Amino acid sequence: MKSPSRQRSTNEADLFADAEQNNFQLSKPLAARMRPRSLEHFVGQQHFLGPGKLLRRLIDSKRLSSILLYGPPGTGKTTLASLLAHETGGQFRTLSAVTSGVKELRETLDWARDEVAVTGKRPILFIDEIHRFNRSQQDALLPDVESGVVTFVGATTSNPFFSVNGALLSRSQIFQFQPIEPDDIRRLVMRAITDRRDGLGYLEIVVEEDAMEYLSKIVEGDARKALSAIEIAVLSSQSKPIRVTLELIRESIQAKTIQFDASGDQHYDLASALIKSIRGSDCDASLYWLARAIESGEDIRFICRRLVILASEDIGNADPHSLPLAIAAMQACEFIGLPECQLTLSQAVIYLSLAPKSNAATTAIAKARADVREGSLIPVPIHLRDGHYAGSERLGHGIGYQYSHETENGIAAQEYLGVDRVYYDPTDRGMESEFSMRLAMIRQQLKGG
Repeated sequence: MKSPSRQRSTNEADLFADAEQNNFQLSKPLAARMRPRSLEHFVGQQHFLGPGKLLRRLIDSKRLSSILLYGPPGTGKTTLASLLAHETGGQFRTLSAVTSGVKELRETLDWARDEVAVTGKRPILFIDEIHRFNRSQQDALLPDVESGVVTFVGATTSNPFFSVNGALLSRSQIFQFQPIEPDDIRRLVMRAITDRRDGLGYLEIVVEEDAMEYLSKIVEGDARKALSAIEIAVLSSQSKPIRVTLELIRESIQAKTIQFDASGDQHYDLASALIKSIRGSDCDASLYWLARAIESGEDIRFICRRLVILASEDIGNADPHSLPLAIAAMQACEFIGLPECQLTLSQAVIYLSLAPKSNAATTAIAKARADVREGSLIPVPIHLRDGHYAGSERLGHGIGYQYSHETENGIAAQEYLGVDRVYYDPTDRGMESEFSMRLAMIRQQLKGG
């Protein structure tokens, strides 16, 4: 039996440990303190976590396979990873690809093998920012993932199809996180304000409606940013009770930074949205995506190249002026640079958006190239062959060729291909409606009609 003095020492040690743990918890940022402790408090991502959805079914059956969590910051990837271990009852280890190397990875995999050998249960290995691991580091995971030693959970803000090895990708289910909806952001903030254990519930706080409305939208689905902003607003306020106004929130939230990676999927997504909006003739959407690209720091030359391509690919002869206009815009942007070239780009994008559209030129060359690649090559007709060199006449080259300018209407009725082929099928939009009528007349005359 312990003596009273020893019992007292043990109790005091426990009290100190509890106090230290409490102080450590309180020192964390509000966003870290408010991480949900169970799946029922997790907000958002119902497209794969809702009742009957794939990840929910895997969790409920406790048969979690290796997964990749992909999406923007502050949407709950790290939080969900830790909840997976809690919900499935598995051992959990975390590595950060930013700070860990192959040595730490191999030590963790050794631990996982020991865990399986002793308990017979697969532990969960969570690797944050998995896209920061190079190819050899990602390859080091493969044997233990494939053999079932660990359940691999990776989180990344980069498109895994660009940043994760194909072998690891093929062994993992991908769950794409979406930005958290404004109503859910609002609920998270209100929970943080009223929670007395981990939140700010020990303070008397009033959040004005316009401030809450602004905050829930300006963070663009980033819960971490919203909780950080409300914490700064509350702790910096001098009023009693604390009144969170629109002005205070605007001061407290960091200036918006638009994430951009010139080699990542954001680069291609913005370009795709811009081109598809111009192709769809929505000039307002086109201007928004142009503004996003400019504000993100996109290379202006890249934007110009895409516009020149679009002028031929999607407008073509429906408005032949589109191509020289796009080229002129490209040259002007090269000459004047930012910020003034945004005016040139705006003018060009509006014109290209409103121009009549046709991809007839695009499909025409595609058909012709397919014939060249896949069919028997058509020999050049004898009368079209080069007849300017000595001896060509003896071969019959050029004999019988009719010079178009010597005909009455400038069209000579002769064969130019030798077989019947139709590649160009103009639309009835813009200038192509006139081209269509002229083409029908020309084709008829070429046949001698």
